[in-house]
Amino acid sequence: MNDPLRTALAELLDGLPPREVAAAVDRLIANYRGDTPTHAPILRDQADVAAYAAYRMPATFEAVRSALAALADALPGWTPVDRSLGVDGRDDPEVLRWAAVNAWWTLQLADLPRPDALDEALLEADADGPMACDGVAAVPFDPVRRLATAVIRTPGRLGAHTLVVKGDVHSVLERCALDEAERERCRALAARAAGEGLRVLAVATAERPARARGYTPADERGLVFRGLVTLRDALAPTAADALRDLRDGGVTVKVLTGDHPGTALRACRDLGVPVAADGVLTAGHIDALTDAELTGLVRRTTVFARCTPEHKARITRALRAGGHTVGFLGDGVNDLPALRAADVGLAPRDAADVAREGADVVLAGKDLTAIAHAITAGRHAGGNIATYLRVTLSSNLGNVVAMLSAGLLLPFLPMLPSQVLAQNLCFDAAQLAFAHDRPHPSVLRRPAVLRPRALLRFLTGFGLLNAVADLATFGVLAFVPTGPGSGDDERLFHSGWFTENLLTQALVMFLLRGERGGGRGRRPGPVSWAALALAVIGLAVPPSPLGPALGLTAPPPVYYLTLTAVLVPYAVGLAVLRRRRDT
Repeated sequence: MNDPLRTALAELLDGLPPREVAAAVDRLIANYRGDTPTHAPILRDQADVAAYAAYRMPATFEAVRSALAALADALPGWTPVDRSLGVDGRDDPEVLRWAAVNAWWTLQLADLPRPDALDEALLEADADGPMACDGVAAVPFDPVRRLATAVIRTPGRLGAHTLVVKGDVHSVLERCALDEAERERCRALAARAAGEGLRVLAVATAERPARARGYTPADERGLVFRGLVTLRDALAPTAADALRDLRDGGVTVKVLTGDHPGTALRACRDLGVPVAADGVLTAGHIDALTDAELTGLVRRTTVFARCTPEHKARITRALRAGGHTVGFLGDGVNDLPALRAADVGLAPRDAADVAREGADVVLAGKDLTAIAHAITAGRHAGGNIATYLRVTLSSNLGNVVAMLSAGLLLPFLPMLPSQVLAQNLCFDAAQLAFAHDRPHPSVLRRPAVLRPRALLRFLTGFGLLNAVADLATFGVLAFVPTGPGSGDDERLFHSGWFTENLLTQALVMFLLRGERGGGRGRRPGPVSWAALALAVIGLAVPPSPLGPALGLTAPPPVYYLTLTAVLVPYAVGLAVLRRRRDT
């Protein structure tokens, strides 16, 4: 064994954190990629590398086996083989050998892009068994049959082919030559294993005369039942916390799986996902329901077991028909219909190619924490965008109404173009603070939804209130003492409305931001400071040296007193309307 491999294995055995373990195995891949013998597994990932090292270097087998065990603990998602049980329920290694033969030759002969997690685990557990025979043909897995068949030829046995069938317990048992009592006993054995949270595969074989004609699913009959292989899923260490965060955020988790209901229920218990007594549906029950009945039932159902791709897509459509926004996470070809039926399809980076292409979002890894963080970030951004739209549109509606009214009542422009541009520049710059606003955690527990009718009512109410404040300001300006010339009247009007407009917009930003209670008990945030800066600009610009350049002048002190009399009722009106909207 060369030094780089010895170093990498030593690092694995030292119990490094997952990131450093992955880096060490990546170095292992770099040293051994391209040196794969004809019958060794293809180097697809870290687990393959450790198995390959064990295959090539028997003298270091124990060291590599220890490294693989450390790797399985460090990297989530690996599915180790638990036991292989014979017909009598006792351990039988021959069952595992037949299952590995099926996994290997199905992969080689059925033109599959890569094995699934179960087949990888079988090949890791018995890498030598498949090499003792020659593959002839394969009938790949499909979600309707729920099994796969490999046809092999054993050296020394001329004129005979052996069918090796592996798949769902019920599907395999239906094709075996067993009486009903034996079949029920095997089902009970599988149900006990599934109740312990194990994934269960049934294995059967059949001898057939050798032939040149191809094999089809019709040949999967009269099988001899060999036994069961049980596998234990290694739950990702962050999964339970991520699911809890999703529930806290108002996201309901549904499990759609092709596995036995007992396996799914055990996983839910381990992950802290609550499942009611009537919260499990199997494919047989789903087939008996109409679309309307399924739409009513999916709301209170948590686990959907033994699902085909069509079942998953139908359940997804039923959830959407019930008014839910549905995100579907899947990584296999069988998940493609549901990925397309969901509002948002998600797939991990190592998913099947068609699953990645059919997904709307591709995750960097199988980590539900990323989904929880993405939902929180999306609600944060969506809430701020909704607030921006409400504030901007209501304020602009009020300004438009006031501008049209002033145009009909005044013999001059109510505001010069340069003043409009300066005011809009200040308001728009202040609203950039919405991007940095941090709403209260309670606001993030549900999505921000902009309903057209509710938005229209909001804009009408707050926009008209803003217009009333502007018209009241016009009345105030009519009684404010002015200079000797009409030019002074115009400049005073422009200055008064410029100040009042920025002050009302600052009040709108402060009082209408976020959701009710979003800023209680907290220090002022970026929106509060931006609103304060906007108010300061509105008060400071007219009497400053910049005022004459914009055609503004300093209003008399009495104006600020009368303006206060306008703004106080305006602020009270904003607060009252907002409270009514929130309740």
